[in-house]
Amino acid sequence: YRRLHTRETRLSKFNQTEIKAMLGSYTKVLFVRDPFHRLIATFLQGMGISPSFSSFVQEVLDSGMHSDSMAWKPLVSLCQPCLIQYDYVVMFGFLRQELGHLLRRAGLPAGSLLPELTDSQVQWTYRWLSEQMFSELSAQQKKQLSHFYHWDLAAFPFSGSFLSE
Repeated sequence: YRRLHTRETRLSKFNQTEIKAMLGSYTKVLFVRDPFHRLIATFLQGMGISPSFSSFVQEVLDSGMHSDSMAWKPLVSLCQPCLIQYDYVVMFGFLRQELGHLLRRAGLPAGSLLPELTDSQVQWTYRWLSEQMFSELSAQQKKQLSHFYHWDLAAFPFSGSFLSE
């Protein structure tokens, strides 16, 4: 779409007709990740100023949807999967497999562009981290997180998410 090639601009800056034209002219890919894994990654990257994971989670719960940080907002509030018909939904943890398919569909050489880390290593690492971090949380925090990410858990198949257990 011609107007998008100038600068990065949010869809909300365009009118409905322009949005429809833009969305219809692109292949739309949505990358999704278990919300609990997103929280862990955000904490480990130092994006929260809390000394412990539990206090970081409490900051997230206290700020909720009023936070400016997109790092932990529910995905459904960021990418509107009920309003936008995405052509592909790529799950973190299956990146190598799904990106390979997506690159081949686009006519690109899939093998050389994919990360070296295998999906099974990523899944194992996050499973272990999730167990460690989840054990730091109070029962109340676990319940609040499950409620906070309820729509993400309903919209996407995050099998084995600690928040859905």
